[in-house]
Amino acid sequence: MKTKIFFLLLNLFALQVVSNVSANDFEWGNATVYFVITDRFCNGDSTNDVNYGRIVDYGSEQLNAATFHGGDFKGMLQKTKDGYFVDLGVDVVWMTDVYEQIHGWMTGSGPINDFPHYGYHGYYPLDYTQIDKNYGTVEEFRELVNTLHSQGIRVMLGANLNDPGYPTLLDAVQYGFAETGLTEQEAAQHIRKWSFDEFFVNRHKWNGWYDYGWVRMPDENWDENNPLEATLFGMPDFKDESTESVKIPDFFKRKWEQEGKVNDPWVNPSARNLRKDHKWYPMQYVIAWIASWVEEFGIDGFRCDIVENVNLYRWKDLNDACNEALNKWRAAHPDDAASTWTDKFYMTGDFDCASIDYKPQYAAAGFSSMVNFYFPKQGDLDGIVYSWQAYADSVAAHDDWHPFSYLNNSYHRDANMDNMIDCATTLLLAPGVAQIFYGDETGRKLSDARFNVDSDQAFRSDMDWNDVNGQQLNHFQRLGKIRRENKVIGIGRQRTIDTHTCVRYSDKDKLIIRVNPIVGQNINLGGEFADGEKIIELYTGQTSIVNNGMVSFPRYENNIAIIKKY
Repeated sequence: MKTKIFFLLLNLFALQVVSNVSANDFEWGNATVYFVITDRFCNGDSTNDVNYGRIVDYGSEQLNAATFHGGDFKGMLQKTKDGYFVDLGVDVVWMTDVYEQIHGWMTGSGPINDFPHYGYHGYYPLDYTQIDKNYGTVEEFRELVNTLHSQGIRVMLGANLNDPGYPTLLDAVQYGFAETGLTEQEAAQHIRKWSFDEFFVNRHKWNGWYDYGWVRMPDENWDENNPLEATLFGMPDFKDESTESVKIPDFFKRKWEQEGKVNDPWVNPSARNLRKDHKWYPMQYVIAWIASWVEEFGIDGFRCDIVENVNLYRWKDLNDACNEALNKWRAAHPDDAASTWTDKFYMTGDFDCASIDYKPQYAAAGFSSMVNFYFPKQGDLDGIVYSWQAYADSVAAHDDWHPFSYLNNSYHRDANMDNMIDCATTLLLAPGVAQIFYGDETGRKLSDARFNVDSDQAFRSDMDWNDVNGQQLNHFQRLGKIRRENKVIGIGRQRTIDTHTCVRYSDKDKLIIRVNPIVGQNINLGGEFADGEKIIELYTGQTSIVNNGMVSFPRYENNIAIIKKY
């Protein structure tokens, strides 16, 4: 017991000797981002689980693969106040889109339609001017964002300029834009034989949905091989190239009139004036709606979806609007600690099969990165130092660009889940942004959705707070804090010393990273520390003295040694 207490004190001391990092010392290029699907994270208020006539339980986990599961802002706030994200060393919480989602379901697995697919993930927006009731109210969201900001944590949401959500049977019945022959209760039920293709083919007869000035659909003559015209997965595609003025669709006006003042707790106050005709073209409305969330809540960044499917100048328009909105929020909230932050609005994006390659045209449009699909995900410690070298060289080459890497995300579970200790080491010690997908740190299991044709839904299973891999969580926490307190890990230059050893350095700091250290073998410090210098191994808190350019420690944990001057 005495030995355990001694090493616990050493670990605490190791974190204390490293200077605390304030929120103003933050740099996006060094960020640790926690990507969370709000609906699947933590249910803090069961009274908001069912809304808009949606059905959440169709009788089995497979059928419920893509229904709303109850996660909300109150649940996230609870975990935030508990210090969950601070303990992980997280700098940024990236939440899936909070905008009100389509009320009905879309076909799961395309024509097979083996389960009802709702917009629980935030990718199917119905109304950009208000929050989805399943997540919580405006004031609950404000408290969550403000609490994260008070902990020095930035907040990211998603932004999609390419498409609104699918038109569904339930929305058609509720807002009267298409004849379905169904009651509201019937439209909410999952209909296996229903065909979306047959539904929208009569769009020319619809009443008040997005008209031809707003969107294109697959029933028109578009070049589906041209990403700027493609209607992905049959989704309506905003005509982002259009400069012809359009009116807000009538179904929105009917919707807002029906809701009246009853919906005030969910309406974004900064979007109220955007719920009327402005003689704008489509992108002016969409960009204004999205930027209003920055102006109202001080959102710090966006992950932008399928960026190659939208004209670059529209992303530049969004970036300009969001920077202006963030400056307005900071000026309007002088007593908020986040008002003193000076970093610009941050944008990253999903560009199909992007790596760490520099995209100057996207950098000019306001992006600082593209999500990197190709980070090594097997926890291979014998090759990672050379991968890190390439990433560090990329960081050094461009002041306005950096890698944005992940192990798992909403669409891919590629990491070796049996080797997450070493996988976490490779990610959290990598140059550039490191994105943790919710549950990677706890060993979150797959759901029975893995048996559906669209097995990707299983990657988005609920967090089980009663089933946490403590060793794995502890490893993520320790590395996350070390990363946050040593910016040189993410933004420093690298010199590779040998297959398992490198130095990460800047003008102000340096440290040695050694993977797979062996007890009884010296670690070559590459001439970075003078003989006689006292140094500390940050992961365990052990200290030692440099001798003949080497150092050793009596023990190592989890195949890692992180060394710097004491």
